[in-house]
Amino acid sequence: MKKNTLKQITLSAAAVLTLTFAGQSFAAAATFQDLSSTPVKDKIAELQQRGVIHGVSDTQFMPNATITAAQGIQMFVNAFGLNIDLLNFVKAPQATDYFANAHNDAWYANALIIAANNDIGLSPDLNPAKNWTREEFTHQLILTIEKHSNLPMIKIMPVDIADQAEFTNGFDGSIQRALALKISSLDGTGKFHPSAGITRAEAAEMIYNALKYIDAHPAPAGGLPE
Repeated sequence: MKKNTLKQITLSAAAVLTLTFAGQSFAAAATFQDLSSTPVKDKIAELQQRGVIHGVSDTQFMPNATITAAQGIQMFVNAFGLNIDLLNFVKAPQATDYFANAHNDAWYANALIIAANNDIGLSPDLNPAKNWTREEFTHQLILTIEKHSNLPMIKIMPVDIADQAEFTNGFDGSIQRALALKISSLDGTGKFHPSAGITRAEAAEMIYNALKYIDAHPAPAGGLPE
């Protein structure tokens, strides 16, 4: 058997950072001009400087727009440094190899390929253009960080959520973990609003909180403590 039949494909997370966050060009060094009334503008600005998020133009972030699945996945790839640098493929991978509803020439194609090969729990019938709800984004974020960030084991005490009956089956555990780790929060009436669309600002804040938690709770050196 010829060993040279395998071709190494190196679509790295660094390369993905050159892609647009929403299918348009951007200038990474520019400052977003539409965040003056956004409570989490400082968090968004820090994520922009770290290359985690990008705007729809060089000065517009559109914080109140609802985030799509493709945009959310791109954020995960950027934030957690996901890549496929060490994988070998018999042919160049395409987004439609993993997600039938994707487009191989779309701006998000590399991010979907990387996410699929890092096993973050995405469904094969994912629609990249679908607006994600708060529970969908939260569930996928928690799956991603638990898969790739070696979070410490903690005992979680479930909290009462006023609209828990509205959760999609199987998402309640992820939401409880997000609340316990202070990655997400309830509103003043104790509701999570699981079916509401998550805005770009809300998604950015959750990514920021997740990264801060991970930075403050590194995995023990040399493996688990005895």
